[in-house]
Amino acid sequence: MLEYRVVVIGAGPAGLATLKALADAGVPAVCFDAGDRPGGLWVFGGPHSSAYRTLHLNTSRTRTEFADFPMPADWPDYPGHALIAGYLADYARTFDLARMIRPRHVVTRVRQNPAGGWTVTADGPQGTVEVTAEAVVVASGHNTVPRLPDPPHPGEPTAEQLHSHDYRGPEQLQGRRVLVVGGGNSAMDIAVDASHVAARTLLSVRRGIWIVPKYLFGKPSDTLNGALAKRLPWRARQRISQTMLRLAVGPPQRYGLPAPRHGFLQDHPTLSDALLPRITHGEIEVRPAITRFDGADVVFDDGRTDPVDLVVWCTGYRVDVPFLDPALLGEGADRLPLYRHVFHLDAPGLMFVGLMQSTGAALPVVEAQARLVAGHLAGSYAPPPVAAQREDCAAELRAARARWGDRRPAMRIDFDAYLDLAARELAAGRKRA
Repeated sequence: MLEYRVVVIGAGPAGLATLKALADAGVPAVCFDAGDRPGGLWVFGGPHSSAYRTLHLNTSRTRTEFADFPMPADWPDYPGHALIAGYLADYARTFDLARMIRPRHVVTRVRQNPAGGWTVTADGPQGTVEVTAEAVVVASGHNTVPRLPDPPHPGEPTAEQLHSHDYRGPEQLQGRRVLVVGGGNSAMDIAVDASHVAARTLLSVRRGIWIVPKYLFGKPSDTLNGALAKRLPWRARQRISQTMLRLAVGPPQRYGLPAPRHGFLQDHPTLSDALLPRITHGEIEVRPAITRFDGADVVFDDGRTDPVDLVVWCTGYRVDVPFLDPALLGEGADRLPLYRHVFHLDAPGLMFVGLMQSTGAALPVVEAQARLVAGHLAGSYAPPPVAAQREDCAAELRAARARWGDRRPAMRIDFDAYLDLAARELAAGRKRA
């Protein structure tokens, strides 16, 4: 007999949303989490956290909150990490989720049982534990294993190397000649931090990015795109958004940044109100891609050479699910076809919540995915036949490649379109159940 209906792996936002949806559906579950309290990456100083002291939301409060647990209306539009960690802790407390969570348990193996169900092995404070379950929900996130340039840049650098995963605050940058490498949100935040305390700040960006102010026309910028999403396809929204950005801040090239190769809404947005002013004030110097290292010097693609003391790699993360049999992951977790980005096509009972890259906030998406999981396990929702799931995944992948190219197309979702799709899927699956 199986010990549990469901094992949930991870108690960050995805795991908490899954536990809440399962409890609402009357499906008992247990959750293994590596941290000592719920919240995942938002718990500053947690075992896998990449949070830093100056971290704030890059999506606005009303577009980020769980639908059934609004953030306080008197909070700022872009709360800091401490407020978000507290919000997630309040969510767990309000819905009595902690009783289902086993903290400080690191899952080491998940295997499919020949007779059905799954066995989950985890290392905890009292040693190794092993449980069996009807289903497993992987909600452990994909921003914990730092990715560095591979192959490394030529040359032997003498500067200290730091990945953004290990960055905690501006004191690590104080008085140093800092090179920040990357074009995502963490790169912009860290470059701005460095510009206030470092002796010199360089920002190396190898490909064009759209820098989006956090406010446009007096409103959080993502709320404007959300309003357009209810009426227009993404191509039309792209044209309107690019026009608004040109009027508000001008093209990225105006600031020495490379021109984007892809249109707006075809990559993860980079939001910053502080970066462009720091560039125009001369406090951040933009550089192209790195050609090579030469001791303390860095040579860039435009021929310039600069001495640095510290390189901060803001180069993202590898999608790693080390506890699953590689046979279940095919060509890799970032290429795994999942029906509605949730259901494994070949392993009944194996589901994922949060294995995606959204054009907007994550919390509403994982909440929608959790409802699909809970409905399926409660018997109130059924996905279509596997053949139809495969066909749908293939069509979605083609559309994703047409929009996002080869940058993890299997994981990409349009925030507003996906929320609408998940709601329609849940309704359709109720009729199939």
